[in-house]
Amino acid sequence: MKPPTPIWLVTNASSGSNDDVALAALEASCEEHGFHVARHTVFPDQELPTPAMLEAADLDRVAVFAGDGTINTLIAGLAGWGGAVLVLAGGTMNLLYRRLHGERTVAQVIEACARGDSTMRRPGVVRSPYGDAFAGMLAGPGTSWGQVREAMREANVGALATGAVEAIEQTLAGEMIACIEPPLGRPEGYPLVMLTPTDGGIEIEAYHAETAAEYLEQAWALLKRNFREGPHDVLGRARKVCLESADGNPFGLLVDGEQAEAAGHVEFVLAACEVDLLATERDGR
Repeated sequence: MKPPTPIWLVTNASSGSNDDVALAALEASCEEHGFHVARHTVFPDQELPTPAMLEAADLDRVAVFAGDGTINTLIAGLAGWGGAVLVLAGGTMNLLYRRLHGERTVAQVIEACARGDSTMRRPGVVRSPYGDAFAGMLAGPGTSWGQVREAMREANVGALATGAVEAIEQTLAGEMIACIEPPLGRPEGYPLVMLTPTDGGIEIEAYHAETAAEYLEQAWALLKRNFREGPHDVLGRARKVCLESADGNPFGLLVDGEQAEAAGHVEFVLAACEVDLLATERDGR
């Protein structure tokens, strides 16, 4: 019988799907299909594995069961490493997971990888001076909606109500963000621009809420934990995108859900992930 493959598992207790039942099911699925959890890091309480730590432990596989933000931090820290990362759906949106595995369940992904039905991929990412986005980059005053998402994730009803009001106010009053290179969409810009990486380019979408009906539509999308269903325009696809605020002031960013502040003019480019990721979906997105 083939000996089990040792892996280093990374989880985050605050991520959307990381309860005790889900973790027990994950570990059982790993053991059933020939993976042995040799090391387990609970982030952020414990340090994420580095290439040096993995080499010292003689491990060349890391499985991460967390949200997009934790996955981003892990992959960025493993740039240049010679092993491979298995991304599992342990968060709320699980956008990178869906790029790599489609609609498969975690158990199905583990089983496919165990039988060798996976490939090594270095998918396209959105690169900026503020970090790489493997799932997506959001820019503009509308990124205040990120605070609402955090309140929903933590089931904080008071913060959700307050945050929703503040987000609407900031979106109304904040500077618009325009796509100036290539020149796409409205010259005056939008409150929120989303950049989604694919292997062939960066998909550019602009979100807006200009009427009472559109605000209700956006609020409903947020309550369903998917603002992406809100009112928006599809602007196009490019390998390089320059965004600029209307008055040249700094604007907010969400890099795979993590908040940052950008200068008034920022260039984003398509780049390749710098570590191998195991994928069971082969559409090249």
